Amino acid sequence: MGKITLSCLATFLLLFAVPVGSAQEKENKQTDDRTRTTVPCSETPGGNGLRFVCATPAFPHEEREDEDTDNDAAASAVRISLRLPEGTALRIAIDQRTRISHVGEEVRGHVVDAVYAFDEPVIPAGSVVTGRVTEIAPVPVWQRAEAYANGNFSPFHKFKVTFDGLKLPDGRELAIETTVSRACAEVVHLVSKPPDRNEGKKGEHKSATAQAVAAAKQEAQQANASAHQAVDEIRSPGKMHRLKQYLLAQAPYRKQYLEEGTRYSASLRQELDFGFETQSQEELEELGNLPVADTLLHARLVLEVSSATATRGAPVVAELTEPVFSANRHLLLPSGSRLIGQVVEARPARHLHRNGELRVIFEHIEVPGGSLEELQGTLEGIEVDRAAHMKLDEEGGAHGTDSKSRYLSAGVALLVAAAAAHPDVERGAVDPAGDPGVRASAGASGFGLAGTVIGLLSKSSAVSILFSAYGASTSIYANFLSRGHEVVLPKDAPLEIGLGTRHPSGRAKVH
Repeated sequence: MGKITLSCLATFLLLFAVPVGSAQEKENKQTDDRTRTTVPCSETPGGNGLRFVCATPAFPHEEREDEDTDNDAAASAVRISLRLPEGTALRIAIDQRTRISHVGEEVRGHVVDAVYAFDEPVIPAGSVVTGRVTEIAPVPVWQRAEAYANGNFSPFHKFKVTFDGLKLPDGRELAIETTVSRACAEVVHLVSKPPDRNEGKKGEHKSATAQAVAAAKQEAQQANASAHQAVDEIRSPGKMHRLKQYLLAQAPYRKQYLEEGTRYSASLRQELDFGFETQSQEELEELGNLPVADTLLHARLVLEVSSATATRGAPVVAELTEPVFSANRHLLLPSGSRLIGQVVEARPARHLHRNGELRVIFEHIEVPGGSLEELQGTLEGIEVDRAAHMKLDEEGGAHGTDSKSRYLSAGVALLVAAAAAHPDVERGAVDPAGDPGVRASAGASGFGLAGTVIGLLSKSSAVSILFSAYGASTSIYANFLSRGHEVVLPKDAPLEIGLGTRHPSGRAKVH
């Protein structure tokens, strides 16, 4: 009897054990399914990695009434990596004058423009950058001989600078590796001045009196702005500094410095990771859409374009350095989106001082997802070195320019040569040494300050004639007979690109 009871009890338990286990496995499976449907895409690359590697999670239309709202918010969030890829450019301005005397000299500067990863300014403007002089090259023999011939007995050396330290405003310090481009001693911001596209349309709805009042008001504002600009230029400390540097440049011996305000473009040689940010799907719902017409995009040129080597149809690539938002502050284009265009006109510089010409347009922009959106973009602004001798026309074309003083300098050189060839006749007698002022001017025309000293000490009209003839010939050749200035849009140059009306044909796939 006891054996039968134990056997029956074992059978009873065995019968209930199977459904209980099956129920437990089913419950675990449902939990796993709910977990998989509510976990969002864990990582979405930012910066220049605009392709989304994992799809946005699909949410079930039927939801449990007791589901936590916090889980819903987490499920709708997208995690975006804030990485600066290799090749990202930092615009750096030197903070203090630094003597170029030996390798290892410390160089300090600050970041001029904020650097964005996706839509976040991860390196704010004003961040401190430190570096050092890494190389001082010897002056070639031919360059040294040319400098000696022009009265310069201390020609400057070519040198390289690298930046290896970055300190953010919040106190964080980062080690960086950079490749630094050639310095710009004086940066100028060139802007084209296209006519207002809406001016004619707006004028049609105004009376003649209203148009006259508006025109007078605009003219007064422009005059006021020009007056303020002129005052600022006169009061600018850079004017006296440039005059001082010009006078020092005439000396036969002078020290070499890296001047304050000199700008560099430093490209990162390694990726920088600034963590991640989280945004809702609503904030990213307009991602990839183009902004409205007449929007000004801020970008940098990926590769140099020169009128000396460019041909019609050659590709031109730029990258957005600032994100673009819609009117309701939704992100349209993240930083790093690529603008693709081509050269439509290229004319190299020629002899007789004919300058080069270059015109580019932008026709596509690469949006997140790997597709190309067609657009119409023209160059409306660029930062270049003042020594580049360049200007922009109203249509965004770049042209080489000449100094307005070239006629004056050549004329003065010819007058000095003529005066040196005809010594002054005073009281019926000819001074065989010539006038001291003429001798000094002749020496300066040919060999700068050193020529002035030699001309005064030699007291010889033959030396004055030789110096003045050399100065006049070199001035005429440099200003009128030599090859003109090439137009160079340098690598990493900051650009301003104006958008025209959208192209009607829509998107084109990347091949």
